[in-house]
Amino acid sequence: MYKPTFQKRSVLKFTHFSNHGYSLFAVLGKEVLIGVLSVATLQHATAKGVSIETDKAETDSAVTNRGVMMDEVSVTGTRAPLAVSQQARMVTVLSREDIQAAPVQSVNDLLKYAAGVDVRQKGPLGALTDVSIRGGNSEQITVLLNDINICDAQTGHNAFDFPVDISEIERIEVLEGPSARVYGTSSLLGAINIVTRTPPKTSLSAHVEGGSYGYISAGVRANMAQGHWNNQLSGSFTRSDGYLRSKAGSLNADYQTAKAFYQGNYRDDVIFVRWHAGLSLKDFGSSTFYATKYDDQFEHTLKTFTAIQAENLHGRFHIRPSIYWNRSMDRFELFRDAAGKYPYNYHRTDVYGVNLNAYFDWTLGRTAFGAELRNEDLVSGNLGEPLERPHHIHGTDRDYTNGLNRTNVQLILEHNIILERFTLSAGLIAVKNSQADMSMRVYPGIDASYRIGTGWKLYASYNTSLRMPSVTELFYSVGGHKADKHLRPEELSALETGVRYSQNGISAKASIYWNHHKNLIDWVSDGALDADGSLLWKSVNFGKINDLGAEASLSLDLRRILPSQHLFKKFSIAYSYIHQDKAEEAGIVSKYSLEYLKNKLVSNLQLNLWRNLDLGVSYRFQHRMGSYLDTSNQQHGYASYGIVDARISWNEAKWTAYAETNNLFGCHYVDYGNIPQPGTWLTAGININL
Repeated sequence: MYKPTFQKRSVLKFTHFSNHGYSLFAVLGKEVLIGVLSVATLQHATAKGVSIETDKAETDSAVTNRGVMMDEVSVTGTRAPLAVSQQARMVTVLSREDIQAAPVQSVNDLLKYAAGVDVRQKGPLGALTDVSIRGGNSEQITVLLNDINICDAQTGHNAFDFPVDISEIERIEVLEGPSARVYGTSSLLGAINIVTRTPPKTSLSAHVEGGSYGYISAGVRANMAQGHWNNQLSGSFTRSDGYLRSKAGSLNADYQTAKAFYQGNYRDDVIFVRWHAGLSLKDFGSSTFYATKYDDQFEHTLKTFTAIQAENLHGRFHIRPSIYWNRSMDRFELFRDAAGKYPYNYHRTDVYGVNLNAYFDWTLGRTAFGAELRNEDLVSGNLGEPLERPHHIHGTDRDYTNGLNRTNVQLILEHNIILERFTLSAGLIAVKNSQADMSMRVYPGIDASYRIGTGWKLYASYNTSLRMPSVTELFYSVGGHKADKHLRPEELSALETGVRYSQNGISAKASIYWNHHKNLIDWVSDGALDADGSLLWKSVNFGKINDLGAEASLSLDLRRILPSQHLFKKFSIAYSYIHQDKAEEAGIVSKYSLEYLKNKLVSNLQLNLWRNLDLGVSYRFQHRMGSYLDTSNQQHGYASYGIVDARISWNEAKWTAYAETNNLFGCHYVDYGNIPQPGTWLTAGININL
């Protein structure tokens, strides 16, 4: 059934096909989960291409002897829903099993194992993390929760403040490259969609873990399923002392967060309706994260999420509307607990959205169309234009005096031509933003794939997109920053081609892409200082920049390839390379855009040591371009580094006990200049499922 960009739908679960030749056609257009085959790392969880046409004798034999087991996938590579084998674009999917096997405590840490994703941390456990794709920055991707865009117009720094604990996530979908037709124009270089789970039966689960640096985390989830209704409520709390101290010896990278999440749905033979509401409360010492001169900064964020979605389950014409409201509140303290020394910065952002997606089949293929109206309203103590009427800041004696309100309208049209082995998907998105009276702009895209035999697929694409500047990029002119409110939107066009193979426990993929950036936005420094002696960073449009990149991956299901042995379960390795034709100029330092991962290698080995005792070992190597200025205003290049993580666990049907170590050998490294990352971090815990 219907599976558009911003939507999910009812799920049919099979472990075997019936012997009827028409069985697969009967569920075409639905999301089908057929068996379970996990993968070791995010890069290698790529959705499998499965031929619609099968040899009946071969299929019957497989059904009779062992059943047909296929990957559990969810593909959102096009606006219209297509069968997995028909997709003209590769979508990376990380299953729940992969999430549970990874030695991580947050989504941010999990994404480090994706070769095409750059995760740059400024604090522990995702306290402040910038996530980007293919050499971009955190402002250039769309982050979604259950297909709802939860990006904040203020800044991309807090995009990963999810109201859900990592233990509640069903899967993570990553689409690399411009994704305007699928996720809207803000997905300049890709999108990451977090999908939560709602078990079909009433259940209860809990987890608790602890570790280095005063780390403690606990959470509980209760699910009630009855008839057509399903309701789930969860909550979690996490805290850590952090791994850094200020010059005065006090905690300055400590962290604590509380999350609450409710989701429900109603499903019958005609309609499917689902809704969610969540809250994320976070306090963290931000050390020198924003201004290197001061080492006792602090930030408090509060984010709420609400959405409701519906869709019809039958009929020739499929439609799904959704409506959402997300609110973000932020208080930044340049000097912790010292409002009299320097006034706190307060911001509040409300994002209201309505979107409508639909598709229908006719003689010439499958056509989809959609529309979205999204309003972003920010009030602040220092960001934006002066308000005509100030708004009171709750709990203080101050007012919001500045702000910005802008509305984005998007119209999408896509058509898909589907032949026996060939798929062509083409369309466009038209966008208009009220900021600076921007006129309507159109961005086209086209994807094509050709299936060779049962294991090979060739694919190629050309896509374009746009991104509006964040409010911070337009107006943040305090604390060593000078913004330009006349910044132009970024634009991107990209070409990509590749090949993949998947058969008999072997999955491999190789691709090459070329990105052309226009009006790229970044913060740069030429060494100048502001009035109080802090290094001055300016927001600018960089002009034109080109990226040439290549990615390759190999994943082996060793139990399937070598069924006689029981020690080795899975092995995977992936590599990403990027070359940018614009390097840093003499005396100019880039904060984000020119600091990209030129080389990244990730690898993972999963072992079964004895009975229910499993061991997973992961390695990643990173070589970053660019440089940073130290507190003495001296320039340094980034050093390459390699990190080893491991997880050992005992897995029973209703409980799992585990121990994890991150940065096993205590490597000293930085992802951002002047912010050292933690050494060896040990964690142990237990999960219980009833």
